[in-house]
Amino acid sequence: MTKNITVWIIIALIVGGGVGYVVGGQKVPTAPVTSTSDISQQKVGFQNAMRKLWEDHITWTRLYIVEAAAGLPGANETAARLLKNQEDIGNAVKAYYGEEAGNKLTALLKEHITGAVEILTAAKAGDNKKVEVASAKWYANGDEIAAFLSGANPQNWPLKDMKDGMKMHLDITLAEAVAQLQGKYAESVKDYDKVHEHILELADLLSNGILAQFPDKF
Repeated sequence: MTKNITVWIIIALIVGGGVGYVVGGQKVPTAPVTSTSDISQQKVGFQNAMRKLWEDHITWTRLYIVEAAAGLPGANETAARLLKNQEDIGNAVKAYYGEEAGNKLTALLKEHITGAVEILTAAKAGDNKKVEVASAKWYANGDEIAAFLSGANPQNWPLKDMKDGMKMHLDITLAEAVAQLQGKYAESVKDYDKVHEHILELADLLSNGILAQFPDKF
């Protein structure tokens, strides 16, 4: 993530001579790899699948922010879907880093989501002390995620870059939520556009890092 994080990571599966990716619990098949051109298409498919995971992350986060800020029905269901996305990401990591690492990433990412919920709830209630405490925990969790990712692939995901990227992700997501809570809807929309642009950069950083670390899988 050159500027932000937070991994959006895909399982490459060899099935019947062809290659497929599992994204969000659904397999997306591609054609059998028979040439250099096919290999390039395979890599593009992998990168697109990574983007899909992380776009789901920010999309469901956005919907939860809007619903929770307005007290709309369905916020709990949206939160459940958002947490499922963290499981999808963790499961995808297992193909490269193993079961334990995948479970660890899922746990860290779920803390990332529940931490955001704590901040939003406290802010809506006007409890500045709780906002301060929850924010400190949220940013500490961001550093943990950055350290986990860097530890898995230090050559391609340097710790400083991951920490800087994760902090940026948190900063602009927080700005989006605050603007929504304050009724500054146009500003909130602009902040979401920043979140979207940044998460695509992060997704590409992550997929390129995996491609470089595991060339034999592609």
